[in-house]
Amino acid sequence: MDTDSFIITCVLTLFAYGLGSISGAISTCRFFSLTDPRTSGSKNPGATNVYRIGGTTPAVITLIIDSVKGAIPVCFAVAAGLPELTQGIIALAAITGHMYPIYYHFKGGKGVATTLGAGLVLSPLTTLFITACWIAVARKVRISSVASLTAAVLAPLTAYLLDPSYTLVYSILSVMIIFRHKDNISGLLTQNEKRLDKPDL
Repeated sequence: MDTDSFIITCVLTLFAYGLGSISGAISTCRFFSLTDPRTSGSKNPGATNVYRIGGTTPAVITLIIDSVKGAIPVCFAVAAGLPELTQGIIALAAITGHMYPIYYHFKGGKGVATTLGAGLVLSPLTTLFITACWIAVARKVRISSVASLTAAVLAPLTAYLLDPSYTLVYSILSVMIIFRHKDNISGLLTQNEKRLDKPDL
């Protein structure tokens, strides 16, 4: 990697982390005068919990914000002609920002929506397939964490089969998402995990 590419990579990595640290859930809940998603529902600042708190419209807006903040830095990396692995590193920076945001004491969401946005730029086929799996499982069991964990487990194999150059990136993403769901895994084992019920309005 030449000097210019190295500098661009460093700048985009920092930009990705900073952008990823912006919480779509918190911002949307404030805009709609809803309760703080960090203290309500599942207490996770993500689109699913916003749905529990405020319904479909705030949840969709949250999903869009959290997805776009993953897509934008990767688009810049692609436009700059950076190698695929470097694009993946920048995507990981944005997702890390969502999970451990500097603006909110490093306490963030699970990273699923930001992974969706970044992944649609990195490897559309892989991401669309695992998204379809997420939707199918979520509709069947009505538990977001089960859908997310299923998608995370399938991601490395899907990338290997559909877009091998991103297998390592999706493997790292899989580990990160599973780790961030450790409390949900405990909830599933104790049968206390929250379901995708309609919000109380």
